[in-house]
Amino acid sequence: MQRNESRIRRLHDLLTRKELSCTELTQKYIDQIESDNARLNAYVNVTPAQALKSAQEVDKKLHAGEKLSLLEGIPMTLKDNISTEGIETTCCSNILKGYVPIYDATVWKTLKAHNAVMLGKTNMDEFAMGSSCDTSCFGGALNPYNQAHVAGGSSGGVASAVGGNLAVYGLGSDTGGSIRQPASFCGLVGLKPTYGAVSRYGLIAYASSLDQIGPITSTVEDAALVFDAISGKDEMDSTSSGARETTADKLNGDMKGLRIGIAREYFEGIRDDVKAALENAIKTYEHMGAEIVYFNLPILKYALPVYYILACAEASSNLGRYDGIRYGYRAQSYNSVHEMICKTRSEGFGAEVKRRILLGTYVLSSGYYDAYYKKAQNLRGTIVKAFRSAFETCDIILAPTVPMTAFELNFTAKDQVETYLTDICTVPINIAGLPAVSIPCGFDAKGLPIGMQLIGNTFCETTILKAAYHYESEKYAEIYKELDLGVRL
Repeated sequence: MQRNESRIRRLHDLLTRKELSCTELTQKYIDQIESDNARLNAYVNVTPAQALKSAQEVDKKLHAGEKLSLLEGIPMTLKDNISTEGIETTCCSNILKGYVPIYDATVWKTLKAHNAVMLGKTNMDEFAMGSSCDTSCFGGALNPYNQAHVAGGSSGGVASAVGGNLAVYGLGSDTGGSIRQPASFCGLVGLKPTYGAVSRYGLIAYASSLDQIGPITSTVEDAALVFDAISGKDEMDSTSSGARETTADKLNGDMKGLRIGIAREYFEGIRDDVKAALENAIKTYEHMGAEIVYFNLPILKYALPVYYILACAEASSNLGRYDGIRYGYRAQSYNSVHEMICKTRSEGFGAEVKRRILLGTYVLSSGYYDAYYKKAQNLRGTIVKAFRSAFETCDIILAPTVPMTAFELNFTAKDQVETYLTDICTVPINIAGLPAVSIPCGFDAKGLPIGMQLIGNTFCETTILKAAYHYESEKYAEIYKELDLGVRL
């Protein structure tokens, strides 16, 4: 099959034509996980019994001649910060080892109603804080293209699983690029929806005003299908508003008249091979009839400091609940409640999480609140207005997803500041609450994927997915390389 053909539709057709039972399909993926997960470290919790039970329910429907929805029986995975009733959910942190939620996140409840087959929970940076998956207490997920390189973060396990054919699709969370960056590193499609389009209920919070759940898939159409299934207003999430329309049925048409904006600041400081790939993508869009509009967006230089101030401040507040009293890890020896809380948090949290909690507590503290947090909030409003103004002259913005390709293992330990800088292209989107999709647009000299980011105005998922779909259809032979891994159907 062509790489840009929907894997979900292809497997759905196999199931409905009864060329393959859902149990057989699921077992193939379980076997592949047993074979390859030790090498990729994508999964931290495999749930074969639950997966096979769901598959048997789908087979009963097929045997009875009932119709299946597109996502029924499709093997998938969830990032380990999405709550699953009765299944351990750790955020890949020692402080939550052994924690078993008593409820399902809304996105999983929705997919469960579609009889989705969950293969397990996937690796991530601890509490979604990181860009490499290295901060996981289980060790990082590895890149399926080259295991000497990271899968990215924080949703590295989802990207490693989907890229390595250990799942058809997966759900991750994106606070500052945590869906798009690993998708870019692993040659996949990663959609960060508009803030509020997908319910956050049951997502264990990092930074509540920035977090957003979205899909990582092999193709643009698959991302649209999953987004359509999980988007919607949810009364359990006060910030939820739902999507404005379905997207998968609107991907066709043409690019004529589409105005694609190029903010010059996005192209400053990116690696030459990444820049060359993006310039080729711009030419492709011009060839397809799109209008290219160049403009300046100088406010972008403030996005990274604004993000780290706001995200860490919210993390400091959100992670205050992990005290060893209510749930999760508790220190073994202590002489007082105060000592128990201090030792629990010191022993349970990893270095990166503690670093961000301390930074967040600092910017919220008396005497520094006005100097840092208040100014960052004011600048956030300015960034929102700047993007709103940009979309008066263009329909979407084309930018790099990451200034580089997947970095080598232990890169984070060598240069923490440089690692933070890899978020420079993704964090403005979370600050402004906008939708963005990362799609492959080439490879570097080592054969590692290069990602391109298409950014839309609020609730314009259809526009960016349509533009991504047309680029993918035009260039799939050049921008995709099939890995000799995983289930082949």
